[in-house]
Amino acid sequence: MASIQLLPDLAEIIAAFKPGDLSPERKNILQPLIDYILNKRNANQEVHLNFICTHNSRRSQLAQIWAQTAADYYHIPVHCSSGGTEVTTFNPIAVGTIIGDGFSVTRIGGDNPVYSIQHSPDSKPIRAYSKLFDDIVNQATQFAAIMTCSQADENCPFIPGAEVRIPVWYDDPKEFDATPLEKIKYEERSNQIGTEMFYVFSKVADGLPHDPDRG
Repeated sequence: MASIQLLPDLAEIIAAFKPGDLSPERKNILQPLIDYILNKRNANQEVHLNFICTHNSRRSQLAQIWAQTAADYYHIPVHCSSGGTEVTTFNPIAVGTIIGDGFSVTRIGGDNPVYSIQHSPDSKPIRAYSKLFDDIVNQATQFAAIMTCSQADENCPFIPGAEVRIPVWYDDPKEFDATPLEKIKYEERSNQIGTEMFYVFSKVADGLPHDPDRG
């Protein structure tokens, strides 16, 4: 199968990622996620990842979007979702960041807007909006709970239905809201998450038996 046709600006961003430059510490943090996906795929089981942060507003949304993009890029069937322990909104600054990264984003109104996000012209849209981790649209059982913030990880010790809980913490760009560093810090966090998700799925692709359909 040929590589997906990424949107041009997004392709440039991804081409600049340097997954090999991740620190040994970050690689060790990501290894349980790689192992989980590999074990599920090698057992011919569906893979469901739920990225969880307190407000499902910034880090968990970015992680869902980048993980799904990386999975699609490597032709690895994975269902990525996200949720929180509280419902707020998908933060507008974070939305602007993914637009700046080159994703196609369409807003569907409301007080808690739903965003339809695509990484390529023909890709299935990612529906992104703030919701609880156990929202009806998310997989209820046999999923990995990926904890993207320390607050949710520490305050929500039990995730019903999760097969495994994997902490992959990211610093919150919210700390820089309304400061001169706001834009660059959101971009840094998005690029960090994107780089790490592409590292994860490149390792998954390397670890799976060769499949001619994946190209």
